[in-house]
Amino acid sequence: MTCYDVFNGDADGICSLIQLRNVEPLDSHLVSGVKRKIDLVAGIHFKAGDRLTVLDVSLEKNSSAIKNALANQVEVFYVDHHYPGAIPVSANFTSIINESPDVCTSLLVNGYLQGAYSQWAVVGAFGDNLKKSALALAKNLNLSTSDLQRLEALGIYINYNGYGSSIEDLHFNPVDLYRKLSAYSAPLDFVSSCKADFQKLEEGYNSDMLAAKNTKATVVDADIAVFILPNEPWARRVSGVYSNDLTNAFPDRAHGVLTIKENGNYLVSVRAPLNNKQGAVDLCRNFPTGGGRAAAAGINDLPADRLNYFIDKLRAGYS
Repeated sequence: MTCYDVFNGDADGICSLIQLRNVEPLDSHLVSGVKRKIDLVAGIHFKAGDRLTVLDVSLEKNSSAIKNALANQVEVFYVDHHYPGAIPVSANFTSIINESPDVCTSLLVNGYLQGAYSQWAVVGAFGDNLKKSALALAKNLNLSTSDLQRLEALGIYINYNGYGSSIEDLHFNPVDLYRKLSAYSAPLDFVSSCKADFQKLEEGYNSDMLAAKNTKATVVDADIAVFILPNEPWARRVSGVYSNDLTNAFPDRAHGVLTIKENGNYLVSVRAPLNNKQGAVDLCRNFPTGGGRAAAAGINDLPADRLNYFIDKLRAGYS
């Protein structure tokens, strides 16, 4: 029997697996990638009796591969908060799927494990820009204000590290970062013990965010704003966290952050208004490479000639 742990390369996916493997240690093959690389199950060659755990990647985007795994008598455990499409019915398929805009996979895993490693769930929720949910969970953890600030920073930095068009864009391969982080049952121990790694993430985040904040909006009004970032590694790294930052700064406005790709098309991050966390995935699913969840979604390859159409759909959705 071979065990596989498949997880999103962002903070939510990594923190979900850290919690799970602290409670249920397992010698497994780790499968991850950049945040937008979500068709992760398709590359695995299963045999009967294998075990598969999938965390924080869309079931809809992995539907065929999951069906194939189940047909090969693979035991599947699936936890996610994105739009799932049709959920398989099989004795070998167990899932925890919740699309609520105030829930992320780390919080779902925390509930499944009855709060065994809640600090990591707080980090994952902060990384997914679910600040209210993170703070609500943290109330019971007896954390100081400075400790809570460090957990928030760590979540943001881990999430930031997941964005890019390739592993080469990232400061750390998500699998390597998971291994570094998972050596610590408490995230604050990582922050204090691995200062060089934490500093690398922090300095990269601050530098890239400064560059993003110097970018002028292509479209901006009371309801929406659209920013277009250049085809540069810093822009590919910062697109998601910059979208979150804009949402927090302008909670009544929807945002689209587009990054120019090598092929001239756009990688798109969409954030619904913080005060109206709905509609992002519905908007993005109008496009063939779109997906996500109600509050935050994206398009992996928006054709350049569809830019104005995208802006029109964003305005129609939130005006």
